[in-house]
Amino acid sequence: MSIIDNINGVQHLGVPVRDIERSKKWYIDTLGFQLMYQMKINDSNGEVNVAFIKLKDFILELYQLSGEEYEEIKGRGHGHIDHIAFDVDDIDEIYKEIKKSGIDTIEGTPKFLPFWKNGVKFLTILGPDKEKIEFNQKL
Repeated sequence: MSIIDNINGVQHLGVPVRDIERSKKWYIDTLGFQLMYQMKINDSNGEVNVAFIKLKDFILELYQLSGEEYEEIKGRGHGHIDHIAFDVDDIDEIYKEIKKSGIDTIEGTPKFLPFWKNGVKFLTILGPDKEKIEFNQKL
C-alpha cells in the first residue's frame, strides 16, 4: 500500500500562538469556531497548552509552547503556521512506506499523544522547504 492510498484527507492545521486563550477566543468569537478539545501536556521543553477548534469540517490546532520555543514564536513577525496534518488509517503502514522511501521522520518512530478519546499516534516529515507534514491516526 502506498502513502497516498493511506491518506484520507487533511486532519488539522497546527498554529503556534503566543496567548492560547486570546487566540482561541478570537477564532471562536470572530470566525465562529467551536472548541472541541483542550489540554496541557508536558514535553522535554516544558508545558504545551493545546486547543483543537473546529469550523464545519476544518480543524485548527492552536498551541502555546513554553521556554525557548515560546520566545522564538514571540519573535516571529508573521507566519505562525507550523504544520499540516493528514488523517490516516494506519500510521504503522505510513511509517513503513516512509522508511522504504528513504525519508527521515522528525520523531523517529510514531509517537502517542493523549488527544481525543483514545489518543493519537503520529509522525512528521519535512517537505522541500522544511515545512512539517504530519501523519496522524486517531486511535
